[in-house]
Amino acid sequence: MRDSTLQNMPRRNFLVLGGGALATSFLVSGCDLLDEGGDGGNGTSAEKGAEAPDLAARVEAGDLPPVEERLPSAPSVVEPVDRVGIYGGSWRTAMLGAANSGAWVDFTIGGEYLVTFQPNTTDMTAQGVVANVAESFEYSDDSTQYTFTLREGMRWSDGEPLTADDIMFWYEAVFLNDDLYPAKTSWLTSAGEPVVVEKLDDYTVTFTFAQPNGLFLSKMAQEGDQITRSPKHYLSQFHPDYADDIDALIAEEGASSWVELFAAKGGTFDTRYNNPELPTLSAWVLDHGLNEDVQEFVATRNPYYWKVDPEGSQLPYIDTVNFPVYSDVEALTLNAINGELDFHFPNIGQSTNKPLFAENREDGNYDFISIERSHSVAPVIQLNLAHQDAVKREIFQNKDFRIGLSHAINRQAIIDAVYARQGEPYQASPRPSSEFYDEEMAHQYTEYDVDLANEFLDRAGYTETNGNGIRLGPDGNPISFEVEAMVQRTPDVDSMQFVKDDWQAVGIEITIKSEDPSLYTERLNGNQHDAAVHFATGGLNALVEPSMYFPFGPFSRYALPWMQWYTSRGEAGEEPIEPVKRQMELYDELTTVADADRQKEILTEILQIAKEEFYTIGISLWADAFGIVKNDFHNVPENLVTGAYPNPASTNPCQYFRE
Repeated sequence: MRDSTLQNMPRRNFLVLGGGALATSFLVSGCDLLDEGGDGGNGTSAEKGAEAPDLAARVEAGDLPPVEERLPSAPSVVEPVDRVGIYGGSWRTAMLGAANSGAWVDFTIGGEYLVTFQPNTTDMTAQGVVANVAESFEYSDDSTQYTFTLREGMRWSDGEPLTADDIMFWYEAVFLNDDLYPAKTSWLTSAGEPVVVEKLDDYTVTFTFAQPNGLFLSKMAQEGDQITRSPKHYLSQFHPDYADDIDALIAEEGASSWVELFAAKGGTFDTRYNNPELPTLSAWVLDHGLNEDVQEFVATRNPYYWKVDPEGSQLPYIDTVNFPVYSDVEALTLNAINGELDFHFPNIGQSTNKPLFAENREDGNYDFISIERSHSVAPVIQLNLAHQDAVKREIFQNKDFRIGLSHAINRQAIIDAVYARQGEPYQASPRPSSEFYDEEMAHQYTEYDVDLANEFLDRAGYTETNGNGIRLGPDGNPISFEVEAMVQRTPDVDSMQFVKDDWQAVGIEITIKSEDPSLYTERLNGNQHDAAVHFATGGLNALVEPSMYFPFGPFSRYALPWMQWYTSRGEAGEEPIEPVKRQMELYDELTTVADADRQKEILTEILQIAKEEFYTIGISLWADAFGIVKNDFHNVPENLVTGAYPNPASTNPCQYFRE
């Protein structure tokens, strides 16, 4: 077995505790950490104490057990970014429409998975993963079996113990239940079979795969939410395998089925933040469900939270996290500029906003942090290579045609006008800070050259034009197609206005369709689109999100039927062209390899094929963004990576504090 900490240190003697700026190992019990001493107890400052004052008051009143009984025997120890903090105050952030804010809630007060990525890592292999809810983990050399040891004495937010039975409930009652999850999550299957999860003892579980699953830990750190959000003692009340009279309960709750009832209680991924009564492992607990119509959501300190600072004081420091709900970006941005948010970056941090924020920085009493995006290009144009129309498919699959269109785009004009001169001409490829960065791949065919564009379009075979100068396709009709964009992604739509003129100049006609996100998604999922624009994923996390480099996932809008063929193992979709099939074979191999270096070698080969095939047309490297932090708000890192995994969750927001 390969240990998750150090290769030659016995697992039972070295415990990976946490995912803070420094994962500290302690061979002591919770009582050791919390024994009283002359400095105010357990090495904490007399002023701070072992727990928040409001919790100490509840202990004194008999409403809570003592803090040493609320912490696990081996709490996760978080090394602070700057310094040990103090208790009190609030963290004011924001939501842009509550219904769509589940991700931001997870990234701020959630994100407590069995394992997590090291803070701000760009290493998406198992080497970048550390224990979190799990006290430790280990895995076999062939990456077929993973063993997780939970923290003895750890509790849910209602005080009930977290044990292996909770993991087994998620596995048996949720994941394996076809009514709840008819399609099993791909990273939790191998050889077409679901993972086998077994309980070894009250605090130990194993995940066993039919064949090696070398990306399991990476995917767990990225997407493992539901596994640690399924408290058996609570959710079993609403499950037919456990409830005494599920039909009576369904009727009492006014649900149409037990599945609807179970979802309403927060038992599925999409509804996990809709029930404030659902016990959680998070540092703060929401007061309302995200499906409720309120002006502000407030999350209050979890008295049973299981992380401590280096002095042994229970985290979090902050009393409450406040999420006022904004209906539009303009109002959110204005309040942020006025200093009404303590730490925030979504929807406000685009580079075009920075001059305005800089002008008001002193009055707003905030400073900047840098946000490194994991995505690469914004926007990326994806012609539908698997189009239902045979003529358009032939045109779009012609690589010379795509190269000609790429050379016809005046990217610098778009960058100057739409992106306030932030960015550089770039194709969908790993970012410069990625270890997979390929300068040639990033910049191929980005030169604005109308003569060269016409040369490639002629080479593609479309030399004849109609009376309006539009090139004729293989059927003799003008080459004209629609490009679809989400209406709220204004820079995408604005960019395409420039592209439309540029392509008109070389004889290609397009119509821009600005659509509601639901219609956009519906049309693309139905393979009804000619072309689509969005941002390009995989700038830093190509290992686990390679959709821009071969048809892997829903972001592969250039060939969704090929993606469906791959994910269904030929049962659905459409068989792809040979280079794509080769990439799929390589990625299958990558997922069965445990060695990180070998994984990277295989990914490099996949990227080389993508470079040669040139599936999509990028515009500009998506410029890094910024966030704002109030000057009295501390322990927020100066740099954050976003888009690859829940962040700032990996930096342990429980350590943030106000002076």
